[in-house]
Amino acid sequence: MLIIGIPGKTLGDAERAQIAAPHVSGVILFARNFDSREQVTALIDDIRNARPDPFLLCVDQEGGTVQRFREGFTRLPPLLRIGELYARDPAAAIRRAEEHAWLMASEMRAIGIDLSFAPVTDLARGNRAIGTRAFDADPQIASELVQAYLRGMHLGGMAATLKHFPGHGSIAEDTHFDAAVDPRTLEQLRETDLIPFADGIAAGAEAVMMAHVTYPAVDALAAGYSRVWIQDVLRGQLGFRGLVIGDDIGMAAAESVGGIRERIEAHLAAGCDLLLACGPGVAAEAVEVTRGVMPCDPERLATLQGAVAQTWNALVSNPQRDEFIASVTALDTTAEPA
Repeated sequence: MLIIGIPGKTLGDAERAQIAAPHVSGVILFARNFDSREQVTALIDDIRNARPDPFLLCVDQEGGTVQRFREGFTRLPPLLRIGELYARDPAAAIRRAEEHAWLMASEMRAIGIDLSFAPVTDLARGNRAIGTRAFDADPQIASELVQAYLRGMHLGGMAATLKHFPGHGSIAEDTHFDAAVDPRTLEQLRETDLIPFADGIAAGAEAVMMAHVTYPAVDALAAGYSRVWIQDVLRGQLGFRGLVIGDDIGMAAAESVGGIRERIEAHLAAGCDLLLACGPGVAAEAVEVTRGVMPCDPERLATLQGAVAQTWNALVSNPQRDEFIASVTALDTTAEPA
């Protein structure tokens, strides 16, 4: 039920105890957990040994500003570079989206990561948190590239997570630091931000991550706390049958319903299957206040676990990887291959 952050580059006794708790379904790793490919692989192996049953190892390895593992991995350009290419050559942009996704997923799977929370499905319309992380401002272009990205992730052996539902890109506020309110109606959202999410669901995305954004014309509660958004719109109208993930409960915009316990209870009551508790302090409190809560169904959790992967040596020997690195990193002069 919880996906927790851990403080450092190795596991201590406290982290081992948290991971062993049955209601903890996974760990999310950050740059603070990374020193080198060898070190993070050893950490991943240690976590696996501490919790061998269905258990998710996660990361945000989007590319651009949000790429937690850098040294020793392909420096991936932000998704907006692919959207910019689409304006010049749509077919090439679709290929780059597939290649970018395959590279990211293949490299993460080769070290034992199950899930990178990708792709960002928001529209690139100036949000301070999203910035260059989204493909395009046009919902139809974003939809095409999201669907291409899903194909590449699936070919790389990784499930896909559409984020941040129902769309975080069209308002300015960064929910890490501020409350965020989008005044538009559901019909307005259907005509814009919801399009790439609906198409990504139809294309087989296994998970959806909720936004900590409030849409008062639809519901007074923020989307991750809202049965209207999760049960009526996402599951009812869009027919989504995968897992619903609540964004980090430590973010400022998550505070609207109270403390850590209240945030968790509100997410679960709304219909979230998994909750992110990314900061180590928040994670420790979340583990304690949820003891006795039913864990996520192992069979459903298994749908997010990675497929059989190449070893790292086999991956770097694959000439397709070299071709994809060349084409993808050419989108951004600041991107560097491993």
